[in-house]
Amino acid sequence: MVTIMTMTPPDGAKPLRDAVRAIYEAVYPSDEWAPVDFEEAERHDTVHYRNALTAARSASMLLSDSGDGRLL
Repeated sequence: MVTIMTMTPPDGAKPLRDAVRAIYEAVYPSDEWAPVDFEEAERHDTVHYRNALTAARSASMLLSDSGDGRLL
């Protein structure tokens, strides 16, 4: 049996999802940059969505490592 791992945040991860959405919409502001809107990208686990999720997780780690929640 093959198990497919999804990168979608687990249920209850609203702050992470909000961060992913903010990054997705900032980096891919129109259909010229991404072929689908955020909800569809999330539903289909597109490369654009996965890139935004990776960026949100990286930012979260950096922010938590700073101690006070700020990078600067």
